[in-house]
Amino acid sequence: MCAAQLKDVPELSVHRVTLSVRQLQPCVEQLVLSTVGAADEAPFTMSASRTMRVKILGSGAGGGFPQWNCACPNCAALRAGTFHGKARTQAQLAVSADNRSWFLLGASPDLRAQIEAAPELHPREGLRQSPIVGAVLANADIDHVLGLLLLRELQPLRVHTTRSIRHILTEDNSMFAMLQRVPAQVAWTSFVPGPTFPLQNPAGEDSGLRCRPLSLGAHYPAYVAPRRQSELSSGEASLGLILQSPSGKRLAYMPAVPQIDRALLQEFESADVLLFDGTFWNDDELIRIQGSGQTARQMGHVPVSGDDGSLTRLAGLSRARRIYVHINNTNPMLNQAGPEYREVREAGWEIAEDGWQFDL
Repeated sequence: MCAAQLKDVPELSVHRVTLSVRQLQPCVEQLVLSTVGAADEAPFTMSASRTMRVKILGSGAGGGFPQWNCACPNCAALRAGTFHGKARTQAQLAVSADNRSWFLLGASPDLRAQIEAAPELHPREGLRQSPIVGAVLANADIDHVLGLLLLRELQPLRVHTTRSIRHILTEDNSMFAMLQRVPAQVAWTSFVPGPTFPLQNPAGEDSGLRCRPLSLGAHYPAYVAPRRQSELSSGEASLGLILQSPSGKRLAYMPAVPQIDRALLQEFESADVLLFDGTFWNDDELIRIQGSGQTARQMGHVPVSGDDGSLTRLAGLSRARRIYVHINNTNPMLNQAGPEYREVREAGWEIAEDGWQFDL
């Protein structure tokens, strides 16, 4: 099946392509497909087997878009069918070096629906099986870990995380005992910020993918008791992840960045793709909308706009493909008809959507 025949493939959609290797054999050795549309396309590449495939399963912040209890202008317009933009589930990535064994970056509360929306993550063999073999947890936020409980059906899984996050989940929350009902149900592998470690499946086999965690924030979620927080390492509270593919290309996944310093800028200079914190447009966004609350920075997020916002601070990056992710339902750049959206696009940034994927 060559490029001219792709229009007849029912699985081909705006941001998702599902083709088997057998279907592609009669075609050229390398086939590059771009999604339909001009400004917001997320290129899909059928490439060599030792690349890293990245799937953006969810691109919204906690609560998704629309948020269940929110009637802000964005949410109200989306429900009314008048909004120029798309709904989003909560932030979730999946990566693979072979398109067969997949690792989750985080485990969102929307994970079940996100798995069903991604055919690569469906069971393939036998009565009970999953291509999801592991996860990397970068913080203990509810919208980053709750999805683990959706994977409790005795499927072997390896979870990579820090000792601090593991303690919070396994020692302070009895619900997570559901992941330890049988021997080897979940294998926990600890890491510390800084050194690179391999992503491994439950059997300890190396996937070929490498991960280097960076310490970004020192605040644990509010549900963690103050006494417990005093016992934990502050440097393990909130992390960014640098993923390296077998080809040597790098993905920087940074959904919660409290500040941008020189060291972080240097990390981004060597990245091929940067998925960056797009939670809030303004520092006082929630205060403007609801009349009270915390600023973006108080919540651990650099705003997009402003003299010290990410759009300005990261303007000098020349190498990386730059994509905003973890976008809050109140953020005006979700509106594709608005000036904020145009400003972001004209600055060379993209705004992630659920279902995008790319290869590195």
